[in-house]
Parts: sequence; structure tokens; C-alpha cells
Amino acid sequence: MRRATVSPAAFLVRHSTVFILVVLMAAMAVVTVAVGDKTLVRTVAEIYIRTVIVVALYIFIGNSGVISFGSIAFVMIGAYASAWQTCCKALKPMSMVGLPDFLRLHTYPVFFASITSAILAALVAFVVGIPILRLSGIPSSIATFALLAIVFVIYSNWNSVTLGLLSVVGLPLYVDIWVALGWAVVVIVVAYIYQSSRYGLLLRATREDEVAAEAGGINIARQRLIAWVISGFFLGVAGVLYGHFVGVISVKMFYLDLTFISLAMLVVGGMRSLTGAVVGVVVLSTITELLRRAESGFHVASLHIQAPVGSQEVSLGIIMLLLLIFRPNGLTNGREIAWPRALTRSARSGGGNADPSPDTAEQHAG
Repeated sequence: MRRATVSPAAFLVRHSTVFILVVLMAAMAVVTVAVGDKTLVRTVAEIYIRTVIVVALYIFIGNSGVISFGSIAFVMIGAYASAWQTCCKALKPMSMVGLPDFLRLHTYPVFFASITSAILAALVAFVVGIPILRLSGIPSSIATFALLAIVFVIYSNWNSVTLGLLSVVGLPLYVDIWVALGWAVVVIVVAYIYQSSRYGLLLRATREDEVAAEAGGINIARQRLIAWVISGFFLGVAGVLYGHFVGVISVKMFYLDLTFISLAMLVVGGMRSLTGAVVGVVVLSTITELLRRAESGFHVASLHIQAPVGSQEVSLGIIMLLLLIFRPNGLTNGREIAWPRALTRSARSGGGNADPSPDTAEQHAG
């Protein structure tokens, strides 16, 4: 039987989640640039970089249900791999003597370096994921944290290659708000395609009932590994973006602080939905920036108001605690953003008998 033709309107409705998220991300950049505040532009660019990290985490954690405390290791791997290829042309031959000559004596284009760095992160994810992802529950989460600790210790002491605890400086500053937006859009689209695919559906089946999924013939370790490698690739991209946004990297940038704030964003937004990953980044980044400015002090008429030092961390902890008490499934409650139901029904009636998208079907079923 020939499948009914889907009209453009019906196609947009079926995939409304990804279109709405991309449009909102782009609109935020346009408005920010139009305002012209340089500090705000940098803040929004950093939000996009964090979006790459959190959505990459969602690809694995959200679909598998396995909490990974070690995925930020791939951010570190991507950042340093890019630095080895692009940084400090004059100092690298003398300071990073442990690098092979094709890296130590040459520099490469940033885009080329970003792709190769992300591929390296994905390859490492593949190798370490084979043993780690055979575990389940708390042991798998502990194993991922052990991975982060191992990578941190190696990079902290590999003085001839990473400069140890010293900062690597001189990375070209090529990441602006538009580059960061571009990668944020790419990772959102890839995450949506993956979660709508056969592989995403199989992995979510293991998340809901691991025993039943295995009994149904699903290779749990293989499905987790696919998502883990995709996640590792984009986490490597995020490391490149961070390095070329700030111009300086150090191992301390990619350890516990970044791990916990990234996981907090995913959990607060709602770790079971792509929308939740994006919402968590925007909400917590906005709150963090407001609290940071409050600590720096501001004027109301002739009155100078300044929050006590440390109030940012305390306030964030209280906000997260309240959110998790009253919204344990996150702000989005694990649901995807979509067009209103009336518009959805209208588009379907005019676009044939096309099946609803997975996210829309799950939302209506919920």
C-alpha cells in the first residue's frame, strides 16, 4: 500500500519539537546581537556551548537512564586535542616536547582540528565504553566517575604534553555567538534524529525495563555504546568550543565543577526529554548569571546592593532543592515542547494519514 503524502505543514507538526527549539535558539541570538551588549553576547554564547554539553549528555543519559558522572572527560580530551593542533605556534615546540613532530612543529585550521578532536573523543568513548557499558545501575555510574578521575590524573601529570596543572594559552579565538549557535543547533538536530530513530527507541526500552528489553532480544550494551559514542563526539566538540571561546584551557576547567553543573542543568530541565535539556541550560545559566551580578553589586537609585560572597552557590542549591522536591521529573516533566493539539489535528487532517512523531505521541499519551 502506498503511504499517504505528507504536506509541509504536517511535516512541521510531526517534528515540531526540533523546529521550535531551533527557532527559539536562533531568536535568542538575534535579539542578543541586536541589543549590542558585549557581556550579554558572551553570556548567550556560553549558554550555547553549555547546550552542546548538556544535550550531548542527554543523548546517552536521557535515553539510557544511566547516570554518567564521567562524560566530561571527553570535553577535556576534545579541548586538549584541539589545543595540540592549533595553539601557541611559537611556544609549543619548547613547552610541549612530548608531542609528535607533526603536532609539535605545525598548526592546523581550527575547523579541521575541531572535527579530528571530536573524533578522538568518540574513539576514546568507544574503547572505554565497551567494558563500562556492560555494567548497570550504580556500578556503571561509579565506573564512569572513575574514568573522569583517571583522565584528570593523567592530564594533570602529563607535563610534556598537557603542561600538567598549568594553563595552555594562545588558542585562537574563533568561537563567537554564531559559531556556538551553529553547533548548538547541530547537536539538537542530531539528538532529535537519534531519539526518533530505531536505535533511540530500543535504548529507551532498556531504560524503562532492562530485563524485559533483554528478554525481547535487545543487545543492551550495544545500544548504550551507540549513544555513548555519539555523546562523546559532541562532548569533544564542546571542549573545542570552550577552548577557542576563552583562549585558555586547564585541566581544572573540565572536572567536578563542570560535571555537576552540567548534570544539574539536565536534571532540573528534565533528563527524559530533549526540551528539558535545553530548558535546564537556559534557566540555570540565567539564574547563575543574575546571582553572579548580584555578588558583584548593583545600584537601585542611590542605593548600592551587593549579595554576600558565596550566595551564588547557596542560592543555586536552594533553587535546585526546591525544584527537585516539587518537580522531581524536572521543569518539563519529561515532556517535549510541541504545537498545540488543535493545530496538530488540523495539520494531520490536511496531510494524509501520516503517523505522529514519537515525541508527539508520547506527549499525548502522557
